[in-house]
Amino acid sequence: MGKPQTIAIVGAGIGGLAAAALLARAGHDVQVFDRFDAPRPVGSGLVIQPVGQAVLQVAGADVSGLGARIQRMSGIEVERGRTVLSVAYDRPGGGRHGLAIHRAALFQALHAAAVAAGARIIPRIEVLAAPLMQGGRGLTTRTGSLGPFDLVVDAGGVRSPLSPLTARMLPFGAVWGTVAWPADTGFSATELQQRYLRASHMVGVLPLGQRVAGGPDLAAVFWSLPVAALDRWAAVDIDAWKAEVLALWPEIAPFLTDIRSPADMTPARYSHGTLARPWGERLVHIGDAAHRASPQLGQGANMALLDALALAEAVAFGDDVGARYARARRWHVRLYQAFSAAFTPQYQSHSRWLPVIRDRVLMPVSRIPPVPRILTRLVAGDLIAPLAGVAFPPDARSVSP
Repeated sequence: MGKPQTIAIVGAGIGGLAAAALLARAGHDVQVFDRFDAPRPVGSGLVIQPVGQAVLQVAGADVSGLGARIQRMSGIEVERGRTVLSVAYDRPGGGRHGLAIHRAALFQALHAAAVAAGARIIPRIEVLAAPLMQGGRGLTTRTGSLGPFDLVVDAGGVRSPLSPLTARMLPFGAVWGTVAWPADTGFSATELQQRYLRASHMVGVLPLGQRVAGGPDLAAVFWSLPVAALDRWAAVDIDAWKAEVLALWPEIAPFLTDIRSPADMTPARYSHGTLARPWGERLVHIGDAAHRASPQLGQGANMALLDALALAEAVAFGDDVGARYARARRWHVRLYQAFSAAFTPQYQSHSRWLPVIRDRVLMPVSRIPPVPRILTRLVAGDLIAPLAGVAFPPDARSVSP
């Protein structure tokens, strides 16, 4: 294991806090800088896949009693009533599952883990740049300079001022809202369910379980929209929108009760891109600062957690940190970026022929062994080894699950 390092992490999101917890637990001096008055999550729900759950465990993030175990993802094209998505995490009674969780619950668990490990979370610091300086790399902020640090970790997300990534904006995004789980519903609390009209319309319900232990059960409702419509969302007639949703999926009505205005749904825009070289001298980029994709495969948070683990492994090795981190993640990131780029237009686009291929070719093929097992591993996050591309010596794997 390398000597203790002074490490600055820019951004207190999922990847930043996970990296802080892992690195501080390994004995490094870790400071996390965030521009908000108090670091906080943004958004509704997400799914942590099995490999991401393993990282949470290693990081000491306690999510027991929170979230919902997702055993299956399903989707139906309403025009013809065809099942066009059906993926199970495991055989009946098996142990693998997705963990659907509210972002606030995940944030609190990671924040607590980072603080317990000894990381310092410093709010109200807006980082503008990370220049090299004598003895390391520094941070230029609105109020002055900080550093030098042995390593700067860019976990600043899609708006990171430190990342050179130029991503391609995707033509579709979504609005998300958190609602109470209705008392009387035939919906499964262990299944992500979606309905589609071709690929131009999509609505879904994701069980979220409890945001705080002992609290009420929640769900996330999401609705796909072209980017131009997202720009107009704040002025939408909410009753007319509900009527449009119910025309697509009448049974979702109980989940719409808590949505009373456009402000109850948060617009989300997506982009796609990957840094060819996610590191520089004493600088690494993780999470959305390094690679971005649509949430179609449910891998966003998962990828940030895996980046944090790969980085902690590379720092534990002691030298050539950036290159080792990048090699550890290269093939896994490339594979999932490729699948995301291929699958997203089949579910979110104005294409007339892609949904036909999805429904009449890909869905029948997906039922032929061994394809179901391949899809399960794809969704679970381990179609290939998440840390492929580098072999860490046994004595350096101080944080591996």
